[in-house]
Amino acid sequence: MALLSVDNINYYYQDGDVLRYILRDISCSFDRGTFYTVLGESGSGKTTLLALLSALDQPKTGTVRYEGVDIKSIGYDKYRRNNVSIIFQAYNLVPYMTAVENVRVAMSITDNQLPNDLESVAYNLLDYIGISKDRADRTVNKLSGGEQQRVAIARALATNVDVILADEPTGNLDEDMETEIVQIFKRLAHDHNKCVIVVSHSSQIANESDVVFRLRKGKFESYEFPGQAQQWEQPPQWEQLPQQQWGQPRQEQQWSQPQPQ
Repeated sequence: MALLSVDNINYYYQDGDVLRYILRDISCSFDRGTFYTVLGESGSGKTTLLALLSALDQPKTGTVRYEGVDIKSIGYDKYRRNNVSIIFQAYNLVPYMTAVENVRVAMSITDNQLPNDLESVAYNLLDYIGISKDRADRTVNKLSGGEQQRVAIARALATNVDVILADEPTGNLDEDMETEIVQIFKRLAHDHNKCVIVVSHSSQIANESDVVFRLRKGKFESYEFPGQAQQWEQPPQWEQLPQQQWGQPRQEQQWSQPQPQ
């Protein structure tokens, strides 16, 4: 069973007496351990698809399913809180907070069980993606664009969800930084069994992906090609991170009265 799927999705808006379709009768599925790119030009509907996958919007007709269950049945707030994280092109960090505080905020929202020492978790996640403790203690408006995007990725990882969505995540970055961010996405999919879905118009990202879906005039076309996954020396397994990189966690905290996202 696919981790995430869309079945016969339509999305449109009313323009007088005419329905203007953005997405028309599309279906596709996404699995764990795979790095996907949804490729399309501006206005092709790729950001709308991301909004539907993340439950930030609802299809006019059709169904989005997580592990075979309609996300409407799961509850949109609960689904966003516990099953999916979003990385935005504009980062959407809290500018007056430090990098580590931005990561901690995400941890306070989820219902998922996390180790008790959340501060150590946050620092180690940031270090894992290339943000040192010195820079983690800086307010994010004092970090470079590439560093802010790394913080946004760490924030997405902090709740340990299975689905990571990214909207033009390298659109504000130079080519070298784009390459580094793409390698992080590949690492998350291939080494940590995450389902990573990036919407972009970048052919560089598409060429590094395992599967590319191309949006054209509201229709979905798909093709697959072998991923060229980079080999990382002794990559830590996600389930081992609390022991290997975060230290021995104390008894897991039971989360109560979760705040809506």
